Amino acid sequence: MGKHEIEAFLSHLAKNLNVASSTQNQAFNAMLYLYNQVLNKPLDDKINAIRAKKPRRLPTVMTNEEAMKVVKGLSGSNKLMAKLLYGSGLRLIECLRLRLKDIDFGMNQIMVRDGKGKIDRVTLLSESAKFELKEHLERVKTVHENDLSQGYGKVYLPRTGEIRRHHIHESSIQKAVRKAVKLTRIPKPISCHTFRHSFATHLLEDGYDIRTVQELLGHKDVSTTLTCFCMLCR
Repeated sequence: MGKHEIEAFLSHLAKNLNVASSTQNQAFNAMLYLYNQVLNKPLDDKINAIRAKKPRRLPTVMTNEEAMKVVKGLSGSNKLMAKLLYGSGLRLIECLRLRLKDIDFGMNQIMVRDGKGKIDRVTLLSESAKFELKEHLERVKTVHENDLSQGYGKVYLPRTGEIRRHHIHESSIQKAVRKAVKLTRIPKPISCHTFRHSFATHLLEDGYDIRTVQELLGHKDVSTTLTCFCMLCR
């Protein structure tokens, strides 16, 4: 069998058997392995089969009370980051990459630079996070000045063998949030990204128009933001 037969088989899986996209991908990868590794007949031509549709699931949203329970179950930097995720609608990687120059305490704004899709945007800085954020910055400044006095404090460069400080790893807060959710016993599949969904939903509940929420979240397509609106209509 050649390219056309393979396309017909994969299309049959999607169109007639209605398999999940993961099942179709598994079948395709198995055929690639068969042809490339066993038969020694690499599939050089692009396979243009009908693709199985990925299941569309509505995002999990916490109530304000549930979100605050999870936040209270955290401590230190993890607690501050959770407040920023919930109060500003940041993606986790955006939160980890924040710099002092991106924060405007006077205007209660955060500049998100080079976000998803290479887009800069401005979002809200919540009052509840401001005090802890200022304290955090003072501690970081002290640590940095101490590092400089000891000959450290420089930017990390690969393969130098020198000790440098780096971003907190995203798995650190992810593990902390899972632990806090377990302690609260909230029966929902909550992750760090759930804070962002909750931020959007609660803005819509408070009367913000959909376009404003779209801009705050940095969505290219308003249909992505409308998914949160669907949560309000359930």
